[in-house]
Amino acid sequence: MDAFLELGIIILLTLIITFIIRALKQPTIIGYILSGILAGPYFLDLIKNTETIHLLSQIGIALLLFIVGISLNPKHIKETGKVSVITGVGQVIFTSIAGLLICLLLGFTLVESIYVAVAITFSSTIIIMKLLSDKGALQTLYGRIAMGFLIVQDIIAALILMMVPALASQEGNIVLSITETLLKGIGIIAIILLFGYTFLQKIVEKSAKNQEVLLLLSISWVLVVASIFHLVNFSIEIGALIAGITLSASKYRHEISSKLRPMRDFFLILFFILLGSQLIIQDVIIHMPTILILSAFILIGNPLIVMVLMGLSGYTKKNGFMAGLTVAQISEFSLILIALGLNIGHLTETIMSIVTMVGLITIAGSTYMIMYSDKIYNKLKTVLTIFEKKGKKKDQFDHHIGKQYDAVMIGCNRTGHEILHMLKKQKYKILVMEYDPETVKKLTKEGIDVIYGDASDIETINEIDFKNTKILISTIPDFEANSMMLNMVKDLNKKMMTFMVANEAEEAIELYEKGASYVIVPHMVGGFHASAILEKHGFDIKKILKEKIKHKNRLKKIHKESA
Repeated sequence: MDAFLELGIIILLTLIITFIIRALKQPTIIGYILSGILAGPYFLDLIKNTETIHLLSQIGIALLLFIVGISLNPKHIKETGKVSVITGVGQVIFTSIAGLLICLLLGFTLVESIYVAVAITFSSTIIIMKLLSDKGALQTLYGRIAMGFLIVQDIIAALILMMVPALASQEGNIVLSITETLLKGIGIIAIILLFGYTFLQKIVEKSAKNQEVLLLLSISWVLVVASIFHLVNFSIEIGALIAGITLSASKYRHEISSKLRPMRDFFLILFFILLGSQLIIQDVIIHMPTILILSAFILIGNPLIVMVLMGLSGYTKKNGFMAGLTVAQISEFSLILIALGLNIGHLTETIMSIVTMVGLITIAGSTYMIMYSDKIYNKLKTVLTIFEKKGKKKDQFDHHIGKQYDAVMIGCNRTGHEILHMLKKQKYKILVMEYDPETVKKLTKEGIDVIYGDASDIETINEIDFKNTKILISTIPDFEANSMMLNMVKDLNKKMMTFMVANEAEEAIELYEKGASYVIVPHMVGGFHASAILEKHGFDIKKILKEKIKHKNRLKKIHKESA
């Protein structure tokens, strides 16, 4: 079959499978691998030009690592302190040791056990970012901690990807080989970083005047650096990552990243399709008990390790549990590492098939676990108490206990900020419940009583004394959480007013029927306000401009206060 026609048919098949996978609310990576299985020799046998697809998939991996490098932001680690490093490094160490023992007991050779044990320690930053973003949990404390230790994992994975090909080509004293490899790697990285942070930045500045030239420069840079690393027996993956890091400080990094993402996605699809096509069905059937044991260890064991580490670091069981669920799958790095071991002759295709199947199971399983994490937590919270240290936790604020408040605010986003400003002006006693740790710190400095938590945390809300509260304000547009709060507080204080936020008119009507005093629908409020201004001033431009100046000054004040 013609290579062009072959690729077209494979992509069409992938599109159909991915539609089905998205309907089931699964990550698209599963659809890509399943498409590869169907296109492989056991079913439709469509893939003939494997060399072409392999080359294109290698470009996809290089672009993936390049964009990871551009986006690598140590600020995430700094924001959450040492817990990110302790959890990230600790989880890799403990998972590797436990994984090594499990693999040896399952009958793998020592080399195979080391590869598999290391591979299953890494979790998918890309998948977790997407899932947490969909849940609106990226700014939560556990979300920030998770992003912090996932970045630590990415750095460790990059170092391993750098070491493996180099060590494979070395003979003799292993310690000497590792030392030589590290020194050579450090030297090359230092030269490239020096060039990247000096001359390259100037070249990027000039290239940015033309979008096509900027795109061409970015692709050229990643391929050149990846090729240099390949020539000195390092992996192209680490070369691509370093190429990205050199541009992470550029003011054009977002533009470069956004332009390369569609290319990355397309080429990376081919990597996962090729991976699926190489899956040996007989091996999967024969080794299904092994696959299920490894999958169970990742889905249950990895979260337990994180919960123990976070509990020992002084965090509550809820944050430990939520952060733990983010490591319940293997990542792209895992599959790339196994593919690398296969290419240099350390591993067999059987190991590749086993790990790929483990990836399918754990990615699917962890997606559902994260999607329904709140419901799972509510059922397990009593048992999870064993993961908490006694005494006050780092993520708990208890100075509100025993106090009476005129107003309780759940969430302090932009809507809440305006209301909070008014309440302070009226000199009401205020308690804020907030899940963003940065906002918690800021409000605490301002002398406002704050508790860390979110609207779905019934235990934390139960700690608040509502008997003399005049108003409860929820700025969280979560219908279920707001309904729960209305049901809970109506028996505690029938005179208390309740202000809620809803995304849709239908939800607002239901909240009114459940007893809410007033419901804010943000996009409608904006329309009401604009129409009221037009009704008041008509087309008098001078009066409209006065409204503009008042609004602009107000926005500047809000921005200054929230900065």
